[in-house]
Amino acid sequence: MKSTFRAPGACGELVQGTINNINFLITCPINIFSYVTVELNKQDFITINDPKRKKVIKAVNSTMSHILGKRQGATITVNSEIPIGKGLASSTADITAACVATAHVLNYKISYEEIAKIALSIEPTDGLFYPGIVAFDHVKGNYYQKIGDAIPIDILIFDFGGTVDTIAFNQRKDLGEKNQSNEKQIKHAYELIRKGLMDKNPALVGEGATISSLLNQSILYKPHLEDIADLVINLGALGINVAHSGTIFGILLEKNKLNPKDIIGKIQKKYPSLKYLGEYTLINGGIARELEEETLWFKSENMAAT
Repeated sequence: MKSTFRAPGACGELVQGTINNINFLITCPINIFSYVTVELNKQDFITINDPKRKKVIKAVNSTMSHILGKRQGATITVNSEIPIGKGLASSTADITAACVATAHVLNYKISYEEIAKIALSIEPTDGLFYPGIVAFDHVKGNYYQKIGDAIPIDILIFDFGGTVDTIAFNQRKDLGEKNQSNEKQIKHAYELIRKGLMDKNPALVGEGATISSLLNQSILYKPHLEDIADLVINLGALGINVAHSGTIFGILLEKNKLNPKDIIGKIQKKYPSLKYLGEYTLINGGIARELEEETLWFKSENMAAT
């Protein structure tokens, strides 16, 4: 028996920081996916088509141990559209899709809370496996709140280059102090995103995301980001968002309101070192069976299993 599930990537986060010293991010899932297939076999070991994806093996082993109290043989196949090490949540997508595919193949209805616990045992984790747009404690899992559902926003993603080690980033000794100094403005950004999604007001989402992006300059600096934000807002964009622990940023556009090519051209002309990664759409988070549109096969205190 085998099972394939997909999880979305993300364009960084809409907001990231701390509130009352609790780490959180607001998810920014986009229409780019990692597909993980788990097939049980009679061997006593696990094989994978991409040996570099060791976190996927950890996720499968941890899920088996959680469900069965032991491990068993399996073949894992990962097919991912998500670039690694950029802040596009490639690891979270791989890990959480692997958790659910493993649970499904073992005929176990896993909860979002169990997925979070397994994923966080491996590394800091985006909350993109929850349905909708959520606030989630990506370090310890101590906070979760659904903020709303995705509204029509397109995102032009650019990369500054290089990679960031998420685990090392979250272990920085100065991170807590820097986040604490930003808390008042981060709370304001959180509220703007919440209200923007509730009222279906993209301008508020753009404003909140831009505030968080620019506050993060004191934590992980991105060259020219302030000037880029001014430029794109003057061109009619809603604002920007960033991977707070990655190398990418997004330009947020109200769907079908502007010609993306004009903005892309102006950015590339003024900042030729930036790499354009593509145009994506803000979507609801959640893990789904391959080729199916709805999130499936979970148990949760907040959502009935299907």
